[in-house]
Amino acid sequence: MRWWDIAPVLELERELFPEDAWSSGMFWSELAHARGPGATRRYVVAEEPAGTAAGAGGRIVGYAGLAAAGGLGDVQTIAAARDQWGTGLGAALLTDLLKHATSFECEEVLLEVRVDNTRAQKLYERFGFEPIGFRRGYYQPGNVDALVMRLHVKGTENHG
Repeated sequence: MRWWDIAPVLELERELFPEDAWSSGMFWSELAHARGPGATRRYVVAEEPAGTAAGAGGRIVGYAGLAAAGGLGDVQTIAAARDQWGTGLGAALLTDLLKHATSFECEEVLLEVRVDNTRAQKLYERFGFEPIGFRRGYYQPGNVDALVMRLHVKGTENHG
């Protein structure tokens, strides 16, 4: 993900997470930590293949981000456009993040997922994430709990 991707990512963010969408400032802040030798973040986008217009980039259909520090990775965000659900895009994005968690020397990766998002939970379980607790009222508005899941990175294999 680069700065020019923020506007289309925000459109998708607002469509998928209308009540708790990230702001542009949040993405800018994350990207500020994603470049250079001291990078602690990995943010990626997935695009549809370019259309017939020469040189035209495709529509952004997914994005994901990982933060890493002190041997611990945290999946900050992962999203796929609704028309991409079931295509393997979520698995591809998660595979990329986990590959980079290894390069960041993370021993564990954590994430939070809405307790009512069983589709995403099944994806994470396929990759070996296990539930370890809850964050009560984590998603606002609506006071929806988050399921906290953890993956031990070392010795894991790709399940995507």
